[in-house]
Amino acid sequence: MKRRSFIQKSSIATAGLVTAFNIPAFAQDQKIKIGLIGAGWYGMVITEAALKVGGVEVIAVCDVDTEHLKNSADKLESIQGSRPQEFKDYNELLDVKGLEAIFIGSVPHWHALHFIAACEKGYDIYCEKPLAYDIEEGKAMVKAAQKAGNIVQIGFQRRQSNAFAKAKELIESDKIGKVHQIEAQIHYNPVLQDHTIQEPPASLDWETWCGPAPKLDYRPSIGHIAWRLEKEYGNGHLVDWGIHHIDIIRKIMGLGMPQSFDTNGSLNILEGKITTPDTLNATMNFAGCPVIWQHRMWGTGDLNKQYNNGVFFYGENGTLFASDRKLVVMPNEKDKEQETMEINTPGMQENHVANFLQAVKAKDKSLLSCPIEDAFQSTATVQLAMISYYTDSKVSWDAQAQKIVGNKDASKLMARPYRGKYERPKA
Repeated sequence: MKRRSFIQKSSIATAGLVTAFNIPAFAQDQKIKIGLIGAGWYGMVITEAALKVGGVEVIAVCDVDTEHLKNSADKLESIQGSRPQEFKDYNELLDVKGLEAIFIGSVPHWHALHFIAACEKGYDIYCEKPLAYDIEEGKAMVKAAQKAGNIVQIGFQRRQSNAFAKAKELIESDKIGKVHQIEAQIHYNPVLQDHTIQEPPASLDWETWCGPAPKLDYRPSIGHIAWRLEKEYGNGHLVDWGIHHIDIIRKIMGLGMPQSFDTNGSLNILEGKITTPDTLNATMNFAGCPVIWQHRMWGTGDLNKQYNNGVFFYGENGTLFASDRKLVVMPNEKDKEQETMEINTPGMQENHVANFLQAVKAKDKSLLSCPIEDAFQSTATVQLAMISYYTDSKVSWDAQAQKIVGNKDASKLMARPYRGKYERPKA
């Protein structure tokens, strides 16, 4: 069978998914004063994206690692020409005169406390995903934002993807017929850090980094960046990477939250090195269209490696595979040619940050592409899938009451106890 490849180089503008940023427009206006909490790798990614968009000035940064703090301040000074104030305590940062917006790039188990404190100060907030470590934290964050009435964007930047916007267009135009099942996957072999117990770096306040979460013995495999596969801090591959696909599936299909979850998996190949499953299969039963997630963090992944990272939409008349830069349409008809579309999204991260800044400038929450209420649903969806895995049980979800139904063991995992002096926010 012959194949045709349709190469698409131009941008695709689809309402509700893609927002192009405009540097000159922002640069002409008075600069928004930003404070960054969590100045490591991704905190700097989103902050540098804001500086690239323009019209902002970072006037304060906070981190519990003095090396991160110095390096971020140095970098920001080199970009914008002025050095931000440096803090270890986020409460001191939140008291800086002139602040207007807060960027949160801290680890997920700190998101709720950082976010709610910023809401209480009335700041607009850009917060990285996942929204929170557990479901009850997420509910408390939504409550705090609704009370504050501030502008809040959560970092699901694939909502700016031209490829996924085109996938939505194709599905809505009935290109593959009615979609009855969706599968998503990201198979990969992680490069793991040293997992032997040791003293933390001299620059890192490990006690404060752990914060309200359990304080585990330090090893590089659960510290900076690597925390994602540690159950107590990152909660694993589905919650870290898979959440992007679950979020964009919800956006494309207009889905709420699943009615039930059934997850199974194992930790065999990477046992002793990570504490979350290296193999996972999760069925999320959305009304009318189940979504199945799978990952293997070993081997070759999919039989065809080009499909290792992406989403399959199974329709009556064909199948659509969608990823960050590629779409593949496989029609049902005999001898019908497969279509491949290469679709890039230059500046996807910048577009998402620009969308937030546009909403801040206009004081208009309706401009946001990922408001907190929507981000809560995507985050709670993957959290519930993991609760099903940890309890080895089917989990039923009452979306209106926002609670697990008929499963006491699962319900207990909606909120974990805070450690030491830290107090859980109330939803």
